[in-house]
Amino acid sequence: MNAEPLSPTEIDRRLASLPGWALEGDRITRSYRLPSHFAAAALTVHIARIQDELNHHSDLRLGYNTVALSVHTHDAGGAVTEKDLALAARVAAAAPAHGAE
Repeated sequence: MNAEPLSPTEIDRRLASLPGWALEGDRITRSYRLPSHFAAAALTVHIARIQDELNHHSDLRLGYNTVALSVHTHDAGGAVTEKDLALAARVAAAAPAHGAE
């Protein structure tokens, strides 16, 4: 998968199809609220599996009933790349099954 930095315009265009995701500085970020701590922990494990499958890992934070991600590509000098958007899309597809909002 391409690790070339994307332009802010391209990132914004792509994030339009990923509700709740935003460009913050040099990263894309998303926070989810879940119905319980157990649901949040389960989503965190699911995200960890996705990250291992993609061999691309975010900063991932588990709260009481929240999960927050922040991701950019170290191999691209800390820029946002296709790898980050692919990870965001996979997480966005998985989150509703855990009751995430």
